[in-house]
Amino acid sequence: MPPRDDGLDPQADALLDQLDSGISPPSSTLSVESGRELLDELFTVADPEPVEEVIDIAIQGPNGPIPLRIYAPETGGGPDPMLAFIHGGGWVRGSLDAYDGLCRRLANRAETIVVSIDYRLAPEHPFPIGFEDSYAATKWAATHAADLGGDPERVAVGGDSAGGNHAAAIALAARDRDGPNLAHQLLIYPAVNPPSLQWFDSYDENGTGYFLEMDSVEWYYDQYRSPADVGNHYAFPLRARDLSGLPSATVMTAGYDPLRDEGEAYAERLSEADVETNRLHYESQIHAFVSLYEHFDEGQAAIDDAAEALREALDVGV
Repeated sequence: MPPRDDGLDPQADALLDQLDSGISPPSSTLSVESGRELLDELFTVADPEPVEEVIDIAIQGPNGPIPLRIYAPETGGGPDPMLAFIHGGGWVRGSLDAYDGLCRRLANRAETIVVSIDYRLAPEHPFPIGFEDSYAATKWAATHAADLGGDPERVAVGGDSAGGNHAAAIALAARDRDGPNLAHQLLIYPAVNPPSLQWFDSYDENGTGYFLEMDSVEWYYDQYRSPADVGNHYAFPLRARDLSGLPSATVMTAGYDPLRDEGEAYAERLSEADVETNRLHYESQIHAFVSLYEHFDEGQAAIDDAAEALREALDVGV
């Protein structure tokens, strides 16, 4: 493997050295269950910060029950804004526990109620099942905002990686299906493009040795959707012909992430469609650095930045 670039964050470089000489095991070499256990072990925070309240519930979705974990912020005074949050993991991995620490920090720093969504995973439940779960749960959160101490006029949707894919698609679906009314979309290094149709430079530049590898990306896509779904803009929002009329957006990208260029391309298209778009770029970082905030100072700073973007978009403290 060639040496990693000098511009990489030293903390990221050190972590990659611990992960099998610079890479996580390729997803295609692991069983689905082993891959899920590996990500949960890597992302789960040992000592998450306290919040005012955590409630685990399940709602009835279009394909059965959808588990949710609801976080009330320590500093919230109510009615608080709300964030429906969808975890990453390539549509195959990820869990409420793996994202517990991140959701707690977002809730406290943004003074926002966070509803974490445990959608059904591929390959057992391919597209559109997981997306429809996430959409139904976001709609439920908006409908029941007042019951949860939230403000139904200040509901955002967000997620990272595959969850950012769902969040972007939910913003499109909310426009197309006449609701829910969303105030903002927080897209953290979102997966929005099928590489089989458009190949970006960052796939080559960052596709090996920087945590998320293109072999894994393409394996995740194969588990999630069929070839017939490639043109569906709910599967890949960058394929949407029209991005007008969407809520304001914060789009976060990382310099050593293979998904960097597609995230930047989506932010550019949002701006061109007159969607107010805030771009947050972390040149020295790898994919998933926000979830790995225990290891990276810049991961903690990025959470603060995302929370500040939410506060501004949702009029917190105004």
